Amino acid sequence: MKPVATAPPPPGAPTRRRPSSRALRRGLVALLAALLTGSLVTVMPAAAAPSGVAAAKPSWPGNTPNPNGGTDYFIDATNGSDNAGGTSPESAWRSLAKANATTFAPGDRILLKAGEQWHDEQLWPKGSGSAGRPITISAYGDPRAGRPYIATNGNVPSPFNADGTKNPETVGLTGAIVLRNQQYFEINNVELSNDDDFATDITTERVVRDGIMVSVNADLLADGADNIMDHFRIFDVYVHNTDGPSFWQQMHYGGINFQVFGSRNYREYGTGGYYFQDVRIENNTFENVELHAIQFAFNWFGDRTADSGQYDENGKWHEGWEQLWVRTRDLYSRDVYIGHNYAESIGQGAIQLANTKNMTVEYNEVNGFLERYNSVSVALYLWAGADSVMQYNEVYGGPYNEFDGTPWDLEYTNFNVTYQFNYSHDNPAGWMSYMGNSSNSVARYNLSVNDNGVLVKNMLSTNYSPTYFVNNTFVYDGAEVDYFHDETFLSRVYFLNNIFYNYSTTEPTPWYRRADALRHAVFSNNDFYEASGSHSSQEPADPNGLRVDPRFVGNPTSYLTGAGVDRIRKAAAQFRLRDESPLIDAGRYNAHLGSEDFLGTHIYYGDAPDIGIAESRIGEKVTNPVDDDPIEEEPGNRVNLALDKPVAASSTHPGAGGTLGAEKLTDGDLTTRWAASDDAAYPITLDIDFGGDTTFDEVYLDEYTDAGTNPRVQAFELQRWDVGTGEWVTFASHDDGIGHDLTVTGFGSVTTSRLRVALTEQIATEVYTPTMTEIAVYRTG
Repeated sequence: MKPVATAPPPPGAPTRRRPSSRALRRGLVALLAALLTGSLVTVMPAAAAPSGVAAAKPSWPGNTPNPNGGTDYFIDATNGSDNAGGTSPESAWRSLAKANATTFAPGDRILLKAGEQWHDEQLWPKGSGSAGRPITISAYGDPRAGRPYIATNGNVPSPFNADGTKNPETVGLTGAIVLRNQQYFEINNVELSNDDDFATDITTERVVRDGIMVSVNADLLADGADNIMDHFRIFDVYVHNTDGPSFWQQMHYGGINFQVFGSRNYREYGTGGYYFQDVRIENNTFENVELHAIQFAFNWFGDRTADSGQYDENGKWHEGWEQLWVRTRDLYSRDVYIGHNYAESIGQGAIQLANTKNMTVEYNEVNGFLERYNSVSVALYLWAGADSVMQYNEVYGGPYNEFDGTPWDLEYTNFNVTYQFNYSHDNPAGWMSYMGNSSNSVARYNLSVNDNGVLVKNMLSTNYSPTYFVNNTFVYDGAEVDYFHDETFLSRVYFLNNIFYNYSTTEPTPWYRRADALRHAVFSNNDFYEASGSHSSQEPADPNGLRVDPRFVGNPTSYLTGAGVDRIRKAAAQFRLRDESPLIDAGRYNAHLGSEDFLGTHIYYGDAPDIGIAESRIGEKVTNPVDDDPIEEEPGNRVNLALDKPVAASSTHPGAGGTLGAEKLTDGDLTTRWAASDDAAYPITLDIDFGGDTTFDEVYLDEYTDAGTNPRVQAFELQRWDVGTGEWVTFASHDDGIGHDLTVTGFGSVTTSRLRVALTEQIATEVYTPTMTEIAVYRTG
């Protein structure tokens, strides 16, 4: 069965939003009638057109003069002729193959006739535009007709060799529309599909099919050729029914797919290139698409080899697949905008973005993801990216998934990535996945309703710098929530000014499943509301927190759905605070709050910020807030007597660019570390010089771990320097390991000018020598 063409609404009709179930049923009835009467081409009635399928405009772009000074080429699948000149509607070409054999010049337009269909064909025009004169692919003809429709039906080259490896000649040629090593293109007002039988899942065959495939193929660029592809505009495109396998085959595909290919190791290519810049993808609709609706700039540059990893500036090791090399070699795509797109029934992650900086992703709506692909992914996220923001997006209809399955993800190797003003609801896997190995990750002023599952899910590695979850509002059913956090926070995470609203009248919030899960989490000025009146013994300590009803202006269990992202602030407005709310002025200021709340209100008014997603305009406006009580500097009643004291190690690893020195053990930063050399002899000693007699009764030790690094110390001793004898004296010993957050006490009060931590034995099953993040010393008396 071939997908049918669609028709636009009359000129001036309102645009967008997904169809109602009644409209979909009418469309199915129309389709069935067409099949029964033997009609080859069926035009769906306007009322049944999926959201965004047809633009509301007085005419198609090709009906107006070319604004870029180039030549217009027309293609008409019914009345055209490939022997014609192609430069007028009356002399239109017939096939896409004619356009594929043509090299177009800057400013040219390739115009497909509205209402026409091209089955079993692919469009791959040659040539590139130039600055101010892009090549355009668009529509012309009857404004009442549907978008021109390319139904490629899976007739694309395989990107794989017979042995399953990627074929450098054919990767990237898998779209209904293809661009390879081309730039300055604009694509709009077309309909695309690329599957011969979407109803049948592909479970064994290796297949890659895209709607629009734009690629940089590093292997096919001549020496000295431009390897930065500029200026792409893709809008008002409808992509549906693009199928692929339900198993991972080391290649991404999607409705709109920007991808960089290179068959050799990344070190064999130059730096500062091989990327896209100045890209806008907006106002598109995706339905029944695999793997992704939008996929951006995922590089495969031979990064799976054993030697493809590298250390970062903090001495953290990154496997090659974590793609730190995109940052160190300046291969980021950049200046990308993805907005106002609608995605429904997506096979894996709906909007997966990677290897990009200076990216804004906003006002996108995802209705159903991970629907046909049993693997880890989330609805909308960036990884191995930088300096980017995800905002005003709405996600719902996710799966229940033990691994990811959440709307959002703070992923590996992100630098300065912010999630703000997003609305997610009814996602049973949870709210936010959290991988680690990132720097300056911030999630602020987000609204989560019934993202039951795990609210903050996973944490597989330490971070470069603390992560901040601030002023978010969580509304959930404690009887359905798995946990607030399911793994263990491995480095500092701050939770400030959040509302945790559990409306269950029977079950309190389950905060964790592992005993040390919240060991690096700092909670301050949050509100913990339990409708049952019963608080879990797991509830985190928050000296400045509240346990009160927030008093929202609306009913939190009657939240707004189905309104679309253009009304996302209306959904958030239900969760403003009433004027008498005890949460007004009950938060604390921190620079990571930003400058405005979900509703666009300045932060802040009154004596302090409010708790939750909305700031009330009560009290005097604080125009230039200053954090005069930094939570990062709160010492409590404990002073680390070893902080910044010199450390001498009997062994230090020479790798990681010299970042693994013993001074990292007393810098107060759990994201840095010391490591012993691979051939270190036991005992391995770590000597701290206090610079004078110091009295203490507690020593804190912490080993470094990540997804591939386990604790390694089996036994150790604590020793003091005896000035009188000139010898080290043992005052405590343990043979049950260190691991994380080990506090050693029970040895009374020790006074000495130097402390030695002697690592005397390695865990028998571990191959590598110890690596530690911190030694701290306290006097609790």
